[in-house]
Amino acid sequence: METTFRSGAREGMRDFLPLSVGLVPWAMVTGIAMRSIGLSPLEAMGMNLLVYAGTAQLGTLPLIGSGAPLWLIFLTALVLNLRFIIFSATLAPAFHGHPFMRRLASSYLLVDGMFAVGADKLRRAQDPNWRWGYYIVPSIYCWMLWQCSTLIGVLGAGVIPQGWSLEFMTTIALMVMMVPMLRERPMWVAGLVGGLGAVLLRDLPLRLGLIAGIALGIAAGFAAERVLAGRAAR
Repeated sequence: METTFRSGAREGMRDFLPLSVGLVPWAMVTGIAMRSIGLSPLEAMGMNLLVYAGTAQLGTLPLIGSGAPLWLIFLTALVLNLRFIIFSATLAPAFHGHPFMRRLASSYLLVDGMFAVGADKLRRAQDPNWRWGYYIVPSIYCWMLWQCSTLIGVLGAGVIPQGWSLEFMTTIALMVMMVPMLRERPMWVAGLVGGLGAVLLRDLPLRLGLIAGIALGIAAGFAAERVLAGRAAR
């Protein structure tokens, strides 16, 4: 068990490590953004520990800062995190037979980057100990790196020069994680429709354009998948 666990952990870290380049500035931007809307350092880190989802945090912070209704904040976070239902369902077989608390911890630590770089290997690997090492070690590393980098942003919100343009690095980080997921046509359709929808509907009140774009992307992806499945069945 120890040998296969270490082997999986080493390969998981080797696959995930390049994402750290984008993860650090993304977390720092999140910390700065939480402080910019008036959260105290304790509140900001509390949210960071509880939510642990950078996209949902950045997506809901403008709503929190503008005093938007609580239902809209929850709805926005829910929509932004819907992808994790698909991620979890895809990875579930890799954790079959593991204790409940281990699976619960795995769900909390699941991030886009881990799914992007490791989903295929986790599904193909036969050794459960190798799979556990491959998943849990880089996931814990990611959690620690995110918390520490966010703390730097929280504590340095008034010191870090805005000219550093860390927001640009956040976009790069998202693109790095998204590209490996675009392996099939339905994913391309969902990404293109969702992106165009969010841009074209950006002027909707209460930032509802983002939610509408996500909904359009999901619907387009499902439609494309059904069309392709129908063609294949003929």
